[in-house]
Amino acid sequence: MTRKDTRSVSVGWLVAPGLLLTLLLGLPVLALVVEGLAASLPGTLMDAQALTALRVSLATTSVSTAAAILTGTPLAYVLARVPFRGKGWVEILVDLPIVLPPSVAGLGLLLAFGRRGLVGGSLELLGIHLPFTAAAVVLAQLFVAGPLFVRAARIGFGAVNRQLEEAATTEGANQWQLFRYVMIPAASQALLGGALLCWARALGEFGATIIFAGNLVGRTQTMPLAIYIGLENNRGVAVGLSVLLLGVSALFLGLLRRLERNWQVV
Repeated sequence: MTRKDTRSVSVGWLVAPGLLLTLLLGLPVLALVVEGLAASLPGTLMDAQALTALRVSLATTSVSTAAAILTGTPLAYVLARVPFRGKGWVEILVDLPIVLPPSVAGLGLLLAFGRRGLVGGSLELLGIHLPFTAAAVVLAQLFVAGPLFVRAARIGFGAVNRQLEEAATTEGANQWQLFRYVMIPAASQALLGGALLCWARALGEFGATIIFAGNLVGRTQTMPLAIYIGLENNRGVAVGLSVLLLGVSALFLGLLRRLERNWQVV
């Protein structure tokens, strides 16, 4: 038996389980595509319910991603470059929503910002009502997707060469100039990748949204919620929106992989 034959035998036992998992992952995707093509996707997406859910999703997702970038970028920089006591606990707190079940996240938001929540009562006195509003959708998306941006940005800032930071400091740059003109450009690919990942995760958010924001058509019904309701009332809308989300997810995944390759080259 040649060395090539021996190598084929040695890896042959890996093929069957790998192929099984590949089929398991690929068949649902294939089924969605086939069903979407059979259901006349363009016509389905022109349904009023689908268009309304699409509008709500795009608006809330854009706002929550912008909020994640504005608040998460300085947080990620501090976590990556500034040592302080209790830093590990802060990192755990920031990363925790990534692994929390969506239903737990939604319940936590309701208990914190609901009418009888920890701060909800105080907000009510100020005339601010969050649950079952568009703001609640944004808050739910920010809670579950924001940590993904912070994590990617933290890794990007942490990868910046220390000598670059020292050179800027030697030239007289203050902390703001160092952050704005050195660190952000150096970590720009990681920041962009984190923003894409955050946007995609927020677009697909379901569990926390339905518990904290409800499922009000035209106000809080996002695309995932419309898919859930469409399974009972309008299967065509559910399939159409599912295929649309599938396509967006694939596009964002492709962009992320390209960014990762470019980052490795640099």
